Amino acid sequence: MIKVLKAGFYSSIQDKGRFGFASRGIPFSGVMDAVSADLANAILNNSPDCAVLEICFGNCSFQFLTTTYISISGANFSPTINGTVVKMNQLLTINKNDILSFGKPKFGARTYVAVKEGFQTKKAFNSRSFFKHITDQTILKNGDLLPIPSFKTNKAKTNTVVKIKTNHFKDESLQATEGPEFYLLNHYQKKELLEKNFTISKDHNRMGFRLNESIENELPSILTSAVLPGTVQLTPSGKLIVLMRDCQVTGGYPRILQLKDNAISKLAQKSLSQKIKFLF
Repeated sequence: MIKVLKAGFYSSIQDKGRFGFASRGIPFSGVMDAVSADLANAILNNSPDCAVLEICFGNCSFQFLTTTYISISGANFSPTINGTVVKMNQLLTINKNDILSFGKPKFGARTYVAVKEGFQTKKAFNSRSFFKHITDQTILKNGDLLPIPSFKTNKAKTNTVVKIKTNHFKDESLQATEGPEFYLLNHYQKKELLEKNFTISKDHNRMGFRLNESIENELPSILTSAVLPGTVQLTPSGKLIVLMRDCQVTGGYPRILQLKDNAISKLAQKSLSQKIKFLF
């Protein structure tokens, strides 16, 4: 077990998400930054489907009540074990009663803690990903106990560290393809969409990122149609909304772009007032 001593701002258990339930109105959910979560699991030779701990902006701590191995990938929130700074992107040994803490953010918005063989929280619709009304919890709370496999011995020792790809956190360009209603834009709107730098507004979360800048338009609403994580919607006010992992399954705003999977992961590491640029 792991005991949550300090839950932080928005910590949750996530895996690859739920697939095949959109017809019931159930979102995909899952890790926001799949690139970082996959790396954390790969370091432990876990299956990519293993559930991980997703942490936003640090300032949290966890006590391990059993011996295990972990790895930490994604944003750097100054991780420590029992007060000693530890490296990211490396296999780490955890002993019973060790305390893993995260402090001041150095870069990025979300980090991932993988444990050997994955977190064993309850599944709902084939996934352990937290989501309101689907799972018992939406976010972690102080005092929560998280089930994990235990290991009696620790023989694994390694100094190997996977190099952090800073481009994943610093690059402002997000690769996208044309959305189903892209054709409704005129030449000038398309030009503006692909040349303008956009900034992330205070209204951003696991459901979507609203951008500050506008693209003037008089596009009609569309019939309610399917949307996906990474769908970029254009509202009548001209604001853009980039849908993220917990987004709804249908929407009525024109879908002008669709982010590629890696671009969704890159956007997940951005926060308030950071700039992005769409790239074909």
